[in-house]
Amino acid sequence: MITLHHCVSARSFRPLWALEEIGVPYELKMLPFPPRVFARGFKDVNPLGTIPAFEEDALFMTESSAICQYLAARYSPGALDVAPHEADFGRYLNFLHFGEATLTFPQTLVLRYAHLEPPERLQPQIVDDYARWFHARLRTLAPLLAAQPYLCAGRFTAADISVGYALMLAELLDLSDGFAPSIAEYWRRLREREGYLRAIGAQEAAALAQDVPTTPAPRLRP
Repeated sequence: MITLHHCVSARSFRPLWALEEIGVPYELKMLPFPPRVFARGFKDVNPLGTIPAFEEDALFMTESSAICQYLAARYSPGALDVAPHEADFGRYLNFLHFGEATLTFPQTLVLRYAHLEPPERLQPQIVDDYARWFHARLRTLAPLLAAQPYLCAGRFTAADISVGYALMLAELLDLSDGFAPSIAEYWRRLREREGYLRAIGAQEAAALAQDVPTTPAPRLRP
């Protein structure tokens, strides 16, 4: 059995979305955000105190894009996965990691210094600088998405989940007004997918059942 430790609308939404797209059984364990503050016992599961934490038998993983790559390769070859023999294999890997390393990194600074720090430690200049950084890098995808519906391989893949989560987080952080038209349309397509909608429903149901706040991470301040 797969176990995914998850906070509402946090990075762990990537593997949750992948699990729902694939349809593989899993157990969802909800945590308040950030778990290192509000669920200190979680460090017994993941000493880093971060989510996601993914367990399958003896396997333990903590990187959201890597978990998506693992799930796609193991459970969804030819669909969410792009194989090494396919022409877009390299582009797939690049976009898969672009979503986290290039797009989500600046968003985490916006999240921290606009929402999570106490009032005296909020940093509007950092928020503005890294919001601009995010949009500058996101705009590089606009010409590609004006020409095709998904990032690579002519189909929806785990790379779209990785980048799609960054768009979801941008919406939660009030950064989506800066989306280019082709990116806004791409995000509309992604959030209408049944797998995405099932993942949203799964996290809400699990949060209610496990008595965890359903408020997304950006609205919480420790």
